[in-house]
Amino acid sequence: MKLVLVWLLNAVALLLVPYIVPGVHIETFFSALIAVVILGLVNAVIRPIFILLTLPVTLLTLGLFLFVINALLFWFAGDILRGFRVDGFVAALFGSIVYSLASWAFATLLQGGKRKAS
Repeated sequence: MKLVLVWLLNAVALLLVPYIVPGVHIETFFSALIAVVILGLVNAVIRPIFILLTLPVTLLTLGLFLFVINALLFWFAGDILRGFRVDGFVAALFGSIVYSLASWAFATLLQGGKRKAS
């Protein structure tokens, strides 16, 4: 049940992105749901490979190249899905940042702002 709630909240977070970043377009809530699944799969499968292959550049830029990787994967997800479109790299960069911040905020609200002590 919690997985479905996180999925729905991430779709809502993705629906907020076009209101803040002008180059990101989402047609329907269903498109946002599918886009969240695609983004999750891309981040789980392709992102680790990109991070490993670009490790020297990431180290030289003190981790800032990870923003480029996130933007490229966000842009890629917009290219493979019909109801979700990203117009360019700059829109993908800011869109991925806004989506990450919004999904982080929703996850924090879902947890109630509490951290488990280990």
